[in-house]
Formats: sequence, structure tokens, C-alpha cells
Amino acid sequence: MEESSQDVSQMTSQQALCDPTERKSRKRLSTLKMFIIALSFAYFSKALTGTYMKSSITQIERRFDLSSTRVGLIDGSFEMGNLLFLAVVSHFGAQLHRPRLIAAGCLLMAVGALLTGLTHFFMGFYKYDTVIQVLQNSNVSIPACVDPLKTVDMPEIQIEPSVEDSKGCERESSSHMWIYVFLGNALRGIGETPVTPLGISYVDDFAKAENSPFYIACLQTITLLGPMFGFLLGSYCAKLYVDIGYVDIESVTITPKDSRWVGAWWLGFLVSSSLLLVSSIPFWFLPRSLPKQGHETDKPTPPSLILVGAGSAQNSNQTIKLTEIAKGFLPSLKRLLGTPAYFLLLCASILKFNSFIGLLTFKAKYMEQQFGQSASRANFLIGVLNLPAVAVGIFLGGLLMRRYKLSVVSGAQLSFATSFMGYLLLLLQFGTKCDNRPVAGLTVSYNGTQSVSYNGEMLFSDCNRDCSCSPDEWDPVCSDSGITYVSPCMAGCLNSSGRGKNTVFHNCSCVSTSYPPGSSMSVRLGQCPHAKDCSRSFTSYMAVSVLSSFINSLGATPGYMVIIRCITPDLKSLALGIQTLVTRTLGGIPAPVYFGALIDSTCLKWSIKKCGGRGACRIYDSNMYRIVFLGLITCLSGTSYFFMIAVIVLLKRQFWKADRETELQQPRAAKESGIMVQLDIQEKSSAGNTSPKPSSDKTDSAGVEKDLEG
Repeated sequence: MEESSQDVSQMTSQQALCDPTERKSRKRLSTLKMFIIALSFAYFSKALTGTYMKSSITQIERRFDLSSTRVGLIDGSFEMGNLLFLAVVSHFGAQLHRPRLIAAGCLLMAVGALLTGLTHFFMGFYKYDTVIQVLQNSNVSIPACVDPLKTVDMPEIQIEPSVEDSKGCERESSSHMWIYVFLGNALRGIGETPVTPLGISYVDDFAKAENSPFYIACLQTITLLGPMFGFLLGSYCAKLYVDIGYVDIESVTITPKDSRWVGAWWLGFLVSSSLLLVSSIPFWFLPRSLPKQGHETDKPTPPSLILVGAGSAQNSNQTIKLTEIAKGFLPSLKRLLGTPAYFLLLCASILKFNSFIGLLTFKAKYMEQQFGQSASRANFLIGVLNLPAVAVGIFLGGLLMRRYKLSVVSGAQLSFATSFMGYLLLLLQFGTKCDNRPVAGLTVSYNGTQSVSYNGEMLFSDCNRDCSCSPDEWDPVCSDSGITYVSPCMAGCLNSSGRGKNTVFHNCSCVSTSYPPGSSMSVRLGQCPHAKDCSRSFTSYMAVSVLSSFINSLGATPGYMVIIRCITPDLKSLALGIQTLVTRTLGGIPAPVYFGALIDSTCLKWSIKKCGGRGACRIYDSNMYRIVFLGLITCLSGTSYFFMIAVIVLLKRQFWKADRETELQQPRAAKESGIMVQLDIQEKSSAGNTSPKPSSDKTDSAGVEKDLEG
């Protein structure tokens, strides 16, 4: 008996292993998990590339000698690429093979990132203007208080540029290499088009309704690892000199804190391009559709029905035409925008996205200019402190939605409350500030007193008028009094000692005006650091910034689910696509441009290109920078709350009306059910009076059975 029972158990286990239904269910479940894993890595890769672009804004601005407005235009080219194809892909993609469209998008993003990084190899070595370039090949002390373009023996005669220099100047003015960065970023934006809307809709279509918010929260959390590693990669590359491997680092006389420093910005784009290429591979092998979780049939499907079903599905796919799909686009769009709650949420999202893009694009630059941090340290702190706080906040927001099963109204209220608390913390950042660095002729006068306004003549003083200095040069030096001078020439220095980074200029006539008699009249390379109290202000700024990021992110997942649940299910893919399209069109494209234009208005000293024309800004008015930057962010965020309040009021009325209707329908249904029960009882009673009694039959049959047994 024991052997037979063991054989039976072995047979049942083997049957279970060979059961096609169980294998199919496991395969379906594993396929959905594989799609989520592949989508998570794709989200990670595209987020890493996008944030690396944000972290390299300062480096690109200096390398191509551009203004913040022009750099903002380059940054907005990503959204321009999205604008071209996002609405079409969101609508048509739901009817086509979504995983393969995502694979093609990842491949296109890889090509765009590669084109951006290869631009570095199309250009020559980076050259920055400094008087040390004249002195570093000579041990002879040349006075800085003489224009290097003039001969020492005949200072009245200026050397005319050679024919080769003229041709080089023409080449520089006619070549706009930043266009390749613009095109590469736009190509990356086109490739990103199908990833978000089609990936989210694919997961939401084939996952259980209760698991969908959790999956989306996990995707968003893993996505935020991409920005964290993107900023860390940007921090590492910003430490490396742009021409690393080709130039002797000892010959570089500037440091990463110098406004002329350019890091190896191109290296990160090559790394991110390889990641995007790898992320595209799994989607080529994933199926077009999956069965809904929890709806698998227990009975195996016969092979004949499988073949018939496959043939009918293939025929139905062939009958689908793009023109038929296109006919339903405008009615679906009209029905979507006709939903008041969705339209108001769209308006609020536009304003919030404007402030978010402006903050994300120029946050590192704000930390550089306001608190004197290097680009590498600013990117590192954003990646290590701010983004993990955002990731934890988004994940906890998804858990709150799942744990307490928040309704649409509760989700909207939570999103509003957390966003408004973050807004109040943002207002505290106005108090965390550092004063302008004392720069002679720009922020203070040469005797150390505060200057009222800046103009070109203020750079000159009685101490340097006989030095033949150029007002366009920027080669800052620092004195022991803490005052920075635009150049050794503007400081009136007569001789120098040392070489390279260790060069020290002596007998500076302008230094003596702010020094007590008998003090040192020497200056060293580089700007003077901020005062000690600025470090305390920076610590307070980072604490408030991290806390604000965490509180804001708590309402991200509830707000995202409100957008999905306030519309009909058949419009989910289109709603996500239109929201991404509109927010990036009206927020992602113009925000970096007008944020950059306002930042440019606070510039005190511009670099001048070799062939003429304004280049990159060297120093800003930090007080005006703070007021303009934070003021614009708070204005945009504050306006969005009016739309969010209107959405909450509208959703309350809508769902209160729906609940009221259900309450009124319940008594009616109860009355109707009571009437139906009474009718059934009457029918049964009337049928019982006319039909023979079954009990007599039962007793008769029982008596016959007893007689037979007896």
C-alpha cells in the first residue's frame, strides 16, 4: 500500500510538472516580471542620461562659450524631439507591438547620446585665456601690467594677427559645434517617446488592478536611481579635465572651482549610450500582449483551437488599418480634454513642471554661484542627498496608496498637502544666502567699499590706468585682504615668481589701495573663497532642500494615480501621452530658455570670444541671482495650487454625487428585490396547491423498500 501511494504521489507530481496549464501560467507570470525588469532598466538608463545632461549644463556652457539662454535652448531640444512624435506614438502605439516600439526607442536614444558625446572629438583642444600661458614656457619674470599682445621693446606698436590666425578666427565664427549637441539631445528625445506611455499602459493592462499602483511606484523608485547615478557620474566627470589623456594636467593652471574650468563632459554620454543600447535588447523578444493576471483558465486549450485562434488573431491584426485608428484619435482627444478634472490637473502639471525643470536644470549652477561650490561637488550632493530623499518619498507614497486604499479624492488631497508643505519650505531658502564675493570693479570698488552699479569704466582705477589692460580678459587673482581682481594686469602687478599654478604676482599697485601700509602687495591665482559664515548658510540650504524634496515626493504617486483614475480606462494611454506632451511642450521647452535668460540678466562679467561676440558668463550678482531664480520658482508653484484646489473641489462634488446616487438606488433595489421575492413565494404556493404532494410518493416508496427487505 505504501509503495502504491508513493507511486501515485510521484505520478501526480510528474503530471503537475508536465501540465501545460501550469507551465503557461508560470510562463505568463515570468513574462510580465521580465517586462517590468526590462522596463525598470530602460527607465534607469534614460533617467541617468537625462540627468547627466542636466549635470553637464555648466560644462557645455563653458566649453562652447555659450550664454545660459543658449544652453537652455539646447536642453529644451529633448522636449522638442518628444513634441514631434509623442502624441502619435501614444495613440498608435497602443494598437501596435508595444515592446518592440520601446526597443526601437531605446536604440534611438543610444544613438542620440553617442552623437552628443562624439562632438568632443570633432573639436580641437580646449584653450582658456590666461596670462600664465605666456609665462609658463619662460623662467623670465614678465610684468603683468603690460598687454601681452604688445612687444616689450616697442609698447606703442601692437602685433598684427597673422593670416593663419585670421583664417582660424573665421573657422571659429562659422563653426557652431553646439548644433551637434542640440541634434543629439533632440534625437534622444524622439527615442524616449514610446518608453513611458506604452510601458505604463502595458503594465496596467496586464497586471491586477490592486498590483498596478505598486508596480508603478516600484518603477518610479527604480527610475530615481538613474538620476542619482547620473549626478554621481556628472560629479566624477566634472573633476576630470576636458582633454584628459591628451594634455598634461600639470600644465593646467585652473582648478575645478574656476569659472573657466571644463570637465570631461563627453565621457558620461559615451557611458550612458552603452547602457541605453543594452536596455533595448530584451524588448525585441517580449510578446505583444499577455493575459490579465488572475484571469488564466484552468482547462488547457486544445491545439486545434490554438491554431484557429492564432489564425483569427493574425487575420484581425491584418484587418486593422492605421486610417481606422486615426479616425478615433480626435474623438478620443475631445472626450479626454472634455473631462474637467483632467483638464485642471493638466494646467497644474504645466506650472509645476515649469518650476521643476527650471530648478533641476540650474540647481547645480545656483549652488556654484551662490555658495561657491564646484560643479563636481554640487552634482555629488544632489545625487547623494536630494535624490535618495525623493526616491524614498515616492516609494512611501505608493505604500500609503496601497496600505490605506486611498480614493481619488484622498489621493488628490494628499498630493496637495505634501506639495504645499514643500512650497513653504522653499520659501525658507530665501534666507539661506551668501553675499557677493568682493571683486574689485564689479561688486566693490578698488578701495574696498561697496559699489552701486557696474559699467566697463569701473574696472579701471588710478592704480591700473597706465597698465594697458584689456577690460575683456578674465584671469582672477586673490589678495590676502580677500578682494579678487579681474586679472593680474587690473591688479597693477609689476613682476611674478613661480610657474604654472604656483605663480605669484608681486608689487601690485592696486592692492596697496586697500591694504594698510607695510602689508604684502602680492596676489595668487584664482578667486578668493567665500567668508566662513557662508558654509553655515550652505548647510542650512541643503537641509531645507532635502526635506523639501522628500515631502514633495510623498504626493507624486497619489497625484499620478489621480490622473489615471479620473478618466475612463480606454483613455489611459492617451491621457498619459497627452500629459507628457503638453507638460514638456509648455514646460520642458520654454522653461530652460526663460530661466536662462533671467539668469543672464544677473551677469556681471562676460567672456569675449576671439572673433568678437559675447561668450559665457564668468561671474554673477549672487543676490540678484537668488531673487530671480527662487522668485520665479515660487511664483510658478504658487499659481499651480489654485488649479489643484479646484480639482479637489470638483472631485468631491463628482464622487459625492455618485455616492448619493448609489444610496438612492439601494432602497429602490431593496424594494424591487422584496417585490420579486413575494412574487416568487406566491408562484411557489400556487404551484404547490395544484401539484401532487411529493411526501406521499416518498412514504410509499419507503414502504415498498421495507417489504422487499423484510
